[in-house]
Amino acid sequence: MAAKAQYEELIRQFSAFGAVKRELGRILPSDCPSGSAAVLTLLGRYGDMRMSKLAELLAVDMSVTSRHVAHVAERGWIERSPDPADKRSRIVRLTPEGNRKLDDMSRATTRMLAERLGDWSDEEVAQLTRLMQRLRASFDDCRSPKLSAALEQGGPPSLGPPAPPPVFETTTRTPAST
Repeated sequence: MAAKAQYEELIRQFSAFGAVKRELGRILPSDCPSGSAAVLTLLGRYGDMRMSKLAELLAVDMSVTSRHVAHVAERGWIERSPDPADKRSRIVRLTPEGNRKLDDMSRATTRMLAERLGDWSDEEVAQLTRLMQRLRASFDDCRSPKLSAALEQGGPPSLGPPAPPPVFETTTRTPAST
């Protein structure tokens, strides 16, 4: 187990990482705030899903999810339709325009990361990615066991196999928190 001083330094680094997230957030289009970007990102990664699954993956309550979904739906980036298995539920999916918006954001984020990490070796970038995935998994353990298991297997449960990962999946594109 790490020493207390190591955890204290880790806390300082988490605070400093806020500057990285803010800079990444600044490159988001003005019509796509971080919550909207998160919705597009999750739909791009996992494919069509129920609103309730989207809320779980966003780790926010349904009212917040509904606001984010309404925002992206108004812009034509997603569509909502009744869930054939439960007419009270809605399924959300990316539209072609939503895919284009997601691709544009991915390219901009990838370009910024390539510029900022240009002096890092491929192994250093891979190591950072592995460590961040491991850190995230440690915190995901606090979520429901069903959701944590689904995330480890690559997607949310209930709508069949996850969509194949998009080409940009190898980037570290993650919109700012909601």
